[in-house]
Amino acid sequence: MRAMETDQDYPFAVANTAAALLDDAGTILAWTPAAEALLERRSTDVCGRPVRDLLADASSWGAVLARRTREGWEGQATLRHGSGRDLAIGFRVLPLHDGRRESAARCLVIGAPADLIAKWRQDHAFTQELFLQGRVGLAVFDGSLRLQRTNTHLLPFTGVPGDLAGRRLDDFLRAEDARAIDERLGEVLRSGTPLIAFNVFARTLDDPRGGRELSLSAFRLQGSEGRPMGVATVFTDVTDHVRANGRLELLYRATEAMSGSLSVMRTVEDLAGLLAPAFGDCAAVDLAETVLTGGEPPADGRHTLVLLRMAVAGADSGVLRTGTAHVADVPSLPAPDVAPSAPGTLAQDTSAPDTSARDASAPHTSAPDAPARDGQGVLIRLDQDAPTPASGAPPDWAGAVPGAHSAMAAPLYARGGMFGRLLLWRTGSRPALDEDDLDLLEEIANRSALAVDNARRFTKERRTALGLQRSLLPPATSERPALETAGAYLPADSDSGVGGDWFDVIPLSSARVALVVGDVAGHGLHATAMMGRLRSAVRALADLDLEPEELLVHLDDLVLQVSAEADTWEAESGDGDIPVPSGPAGATCLYVVYDPVAQQCVMASAGHPPPAVVGPDGTVEYVELSPGPPLGVGGWPFETTERDLAPGSVLALYTDGLIERGEGDIDEGMRDLADRLVRAEVLERPLRQARHDIVSDLPPGRLSDDVTLLLARTRVVPPDATATWQLEADPALVGRARHLVLEQLSRWELDELAFTTELVASELVTNAIRYAGGPVRLRLIRTDVLTCEVSDPSNTQPRMRRARTSEEGGRGLYLVAQLSHRWGSRYTREGKTVWSEQSLPLTDRLR
Repeated sequence: MRAMETDQDYPFAVANTAAALLDDAGTILAWTPAAEALLERRSTDVCGRPVRDLLADASSWGAVLARRTREGWEGQATLRHGSGRDLAIGFRVLPLHDGRRESAARCLVIGAPADLIAKWRQDHAFTQELFLQGRVGLAVFDGSLRLQRTNTHLLPFTGVPGDLAGRRLDDFLRAEDARAIDERLGEVLRSGTPLIAFNVFARTLDDPRGGRELSLSAFRLQGSEGRPMGVATVFTDVTDHVRANGRLELLYRATEAMSGSLSVMRTVEDLAGLLAPAFGDCAAVDLAETVLTGGEPPADGRHTLVLLRMAVAGADSGVLRTGTAHVADVPSLPAPDVAPSAPGTLAQDTSAPDTSARDASAPHTSAPDAPARDGQGVLIRLDQDAPTPASGAPPDWAGAVPGAHSAMAAPLYARGGMFGRLLLWRTGSRPALDEDDLDLLEEIANRSALAVDNARRFTKERRTALGLQRSLLPPATSERPALETAGAYLPADSDSGVGGDWFDVIPLSSARVALVVGDVAGHGLHATAMMGRLRSAVRALADLDLEPEELLVHLDDLVLQVSAEADTWEAESGDGDIPVPSGPAGATCLYVVYDPVAQQCVMASAGHPPPAVVGPDGTVEYVELSPGPPLGVGGWPFETTERDLAPGSVLALYTDGLIERGEGDIDEGMRDLADRLVRAEVLERPLRQARHDIVSDLPPGRLSDDVTLLLARTRVVPPDATATWQLEADPALVGRARHLVLEQLSRWELDELAFTTELVASELVTNAIRYAGGPVRLRLIRTDVLTCEVSDPSNTQPRMRRARTSEEGGRGLYLVAQLSHRWGSRYTREGKTVWSEQSLPLTDRLR
């Protein structure tokens, strides 16, 4: 017995143990207070009585004595409690020998409740069996966190001593791992709060890369009087479980990262950044050169495949220079039954990466240096004691990262073609790569290949759409007597796809110029094709010299027709038909006509943002338009707005991608554009330079929508470069008209054009007086061409025809067409104007 024991769970504690002193006849000689409390029988009531009188069943006395031995015995009996109930007691009889007699004269009987003894024995057996099993680790630490008892010798740890008693964890574990465990156990010892399922990575000093992931639970042990005496821990090896979960999570994250973009570059950059450091210390992605341009890799046979280092990540990524090129002979179509690769070729892998600072534009050829399994990756162990590949020496790419102890490579295969490869290295104290890691890299490579192939296909479509769009746009800069223009176009990023933005500068009659900016809804080839149709339609309608609002009405009808055609195609297409690209056919458009003679702009908008005007004094303001609905709505009129412009003013036409970039509302974007125009100094600098500064911080490939900007600096035709006469509707005045024209050409020193211009003016004035009445306005405009125009109040358009031999008239417009560089007519608010342009002599054009 323990003299000062207070633990009520210990069956033979002072508070729990009853004792009686018996003589050789079984008479009770002494009775302890604990016995009195246990049976509620006082000592005076039981002393002197046979002990068998305490039995609930007197006939069981024989069974009690049957186990008697000279050394003592144990048993269980049912005694009669003082309250009258029965109480099961476990007892132990200790004979008291005096050494002179063979049989004991007296004996000491101690007892405790039978259920308490049973519980104590169960606890003892449970603890003993726990320390004998090997599936769950147990360790008991004292108050100084020194090991007292453990079964860790049954777990697969390399470098754990056989005898751990009295050792601290840092005697055999790495300092940082031991410190992490000691801190948590010390907290349990101090606070008494149990620690539940704390995961910790434990590595021994002998094997720093072969650590195990442990799930640790701990609780405080308390001795008598509630004093802490140590910590008991229960731990399980969850390395395989943690690694499996980590691989699944990495695979999920890789799939998610690769599905987030249709850009080849962004896909591989995200992939490399995910692999390192989550999977390895350094990662690289090599891609076939053709993938970057959307081309197909070789589909059959053996071809020389050029690989370019496109993305690297990790602590040692500096040695894996992005852009380094590689060349290797690889089979494009993996097949399990192909013959082994010949020496100097690579079955499924590619050549070693060149770690020198070589430019990507000069790819080099290197002999392949490691065989690979058909369609699978390669695992290389670079440890000194580890076996090398069957070829005898590790490939150069495996040792490209200094300090790497293991490396892997997996090819990017999809649809029977190779698009590149993934490379991974581990260094330092991280566990060496194994076959399970290779299986995971191969799975990631398979999914990556599909993502790269999708991005490649999208790149091809994007390049096609972008090439088509750029081919449909006019030259970026132009110089005309009316305007100096400069345009800029930035396509949206690859995820959004190329949009349908466009701009155009269209020369009109009488030195006027039309400026157009439009934005087709949606992205991709459909938007680009729609943009091409609208631009062609605008040019055709502009050639008719329609007023801006009338032009937009015709354009609106065209968009409605396109939408109807798309609906018809969709309704009539069968399962075997080639799908027709569909999408919203709506668009916005701003059409502006500038007249350098009148120094005036006339404009109309179909749901498009208003143009900005930078005045000669440097102030920026937006024209107050009354925009109509976007094209494709139908049934709504469009209104025109007139604006006088001082010479040297700059017009800025743009699409909403320039003012809506996720940085705020439209008003904020318009204020930002105004600031950009001021900072770019559009009044003082050539517009071809200023346009770059306005969009310089909008990197191509990172925009959610296309950005289009068209700048136009206004010019004027000097008053002395025009001549205007008003004529009555009198055929006799035709001769005067010819005389006025000849005089004006003489002043301009354009006598070389006198004959043709006199004839053109005579025919146009004659037709106007004969068929339209008066008054008639005759005007000459000298710019880079000589324009002769005649205006009359009639709305009847002239029609050129070929006169028969017998006819005396009908040859006027035919002669005009033959003598002119170009000619035409346009409606005006007062009637119509018929005009003719002639090219100036070379000396006059250079003057």
